Amino acid sequence: QVHLVESGGGLVQPGGSLRLSCVASGFDFSNYYMNWVRQAPGKGLEWVSGISSGVAIPYYADSVRGRFTISRDNVKNTLYLQMTSLEPDDTAVYYCAKAGPGSTDYSYRGQGTQVTVSS
Repeated sequence: QVHLVESGGGLVQPGGSLRLSCVASGFDFSNYYMNWVRQAPGKGLEWVSGISSGVAIPYYADSVRGRFTISRDNVKNTLYLQMTSLEPDDTAVYYCAKAGPGSTDYSYRGQGTQVTVSS
């Protein structure tokens, strides 16, 4: 049974930074492509970043490239998202999701962690 638990969200001022974590269990984490997706108020799920298994190649949406860094620790079964230069438009609930590259089926995702960027 896939179980994903996100943490690390909070309230931050524009230009600030946060680091999100996601602990995975119930599947062989190291063998799966993993994602971060987000949902802003009143909007649908938006893919933010993904990382391959094995050599851990990162991929980013244009809106976050250069500001966010995805990484994974396969020993700790944990996915990370380091967010810098945060903007008000980054305000959303952030989820980690088990889904293949290019997939939009985010059924396997955690409960989310709220990120609010505001002065």
